Amino acid sequence: MHRTSRALLAGTLALTMVAACGDDDDGGDDAADTATTGGDTATTGGDTATTGSDTATTAGGAGTTAAPPSGDGVELRWRTRPDNQAEIDVYQQVSDDIAGRGLGFTLKYEPGGSETASYQDQLKTEIAAGTAPDVFWIPGTDIADFAGSGLLYNISDVEGAADFDVSEFYPETMVHLQTDPETGEEAAGDFLWGLPRDVSTFALYLNLDLISEAGAEDPRVLAEEDAWTWEAFREVADQVAELGGANKGFAMNAWWANYGYFMNNAGGGFFNEDRTGCGLDSEGSIAGLQFLSDLYGTDTAVPYGEDGEEPWTAGTVGMFINGRWATPGARANAGFNWDVVSLPAQEEARGNWLFWGAYVVNAETEHPEEAWALVQELTTTETQATISELGANIPSRQSDEAIDAFVGYTPPENNQAFVDGISSDPVAEGPLWAGSWPDFDTAMNTAVQDVLTGASTVEDFEANACQQVAGAFDG
Repeated sequence: MHRTSRALLAGTLALTMVAACGDDDDGGDDAADTATTGGDTATTGGDTATTGSDTATTAGGAGTTAAPPSGDGVELRWRTRPDNQAEIDVYQQVSDDIAGRGLGFTLKYEPGGSETASYQDQLKTEIAAGTAPDVFWIPGTDIADFAGSGLLYNISDVEGAADFDVSEFYPETMVHLQTDPETGEEAAGDFLWGLPRDVSTFALYLNLDLISEAGAEDPRVLAEEDAWTWEAFREVADQVAELGGANKGFAMNAWWANYGYFMNNAGGGFFNEDRTGCGLDSEGSIAGLQFLSDLYGTDTAVPYGEDGEEPWTAGTVGMFINGRWATPGARANAGFNWDVVSLPAQEEARGNWLFWGAYVVNAETEHPEEAWALVQELTTTETQATISELGANIPSRQSDEAIDAFVGYTPPENNQAFVDGISSDPVAEGPLWAGSWPDFDTAMNTAVQDVLTGASTVEDFEANACQQVAGAFDG
């Protein structure tokens, strides 16, 4: 197995941004990940803060990039959208660690609700009501929507923030975090909407015991032999489903990235070349949707719209597609032999998604300097190492050290599958500056769900989808 070096990653990801303009969508989070329906659901937490982080100590902390702010006695609230209880625990630990660094403010961590658009909708409601957290995470898809609606604090207005060195972060993320909402153009120095928390790619989470019982070939071996194609994937899925009972070969949750991967990998995508119009009726997009329609027209997969993670962790699904953010839950709940493998791919087609999300500052915060200090603390090398070690994300800082450390954080054993996803011409998750991503996402997801549940046909989708999403674009 090879490791992807910093030079290779940087070169590959620089190309990703150009390519993404042609056929990308927007993740969340980990990341990854703006769902409209049927997303992964956090098991506990809702919007109520957990305990243990309300009072900061004065122990100080190594590796801090933020100068201690002047707001003694200030309490900051911050929020993420965790995938499960295991991930909630990761972020609570991060909050406790930062609270112990003597930065002059106390912290309260609030795990957000489910991995659906309702997380973002609730944030918007709370900002309007003056009850939102000071700092929160949102998916990369939603940066344009939140910034353009005046919901985010322009951090470059904080003294000295405009000079912050962002070069250690992947450029695909920072270009959107320094974009002028009025023009849709990068304006470094004038705008800074936050810092990226993480990047992630998709993999297939495997129930190796179930696959072995079915007599199917090991997908990891097929991937090593460059034989892990859509056809090989379908064969393994069918064999597992033939075990009968509650067993299914495949599961995926009902949000844009899952079906979007198959569209991208067939040479299509959500948008036209300059991301100002619809690409859902392109030949590649239709080919990807047709493959999924054929799959969901049988008993091989968990019915579309039903949660896929729960039956996978229960041991009745052979393969489940998800990002790195699902690893803590797998570690905690999978009572069988499991690993991950790269996604099945068409020859010479687009690779994975490059998901990302950012910590941003509430436009209505009363403590912008302290909030900016917290954003920096949440994205230090040390903080990202803690999160990576516990399984939730790939660091958003591009360095050999970050990648080398990530590969060693097991299980799963095959972490290289996630790293390879970064270097396989991924489609970078990006916001829709030329329109409304939430509107596009809602309309597209409804049209796709109709096809994959049998309420409509691929032919109907090809004829009507672009008209259905037209209202999402400016002008």
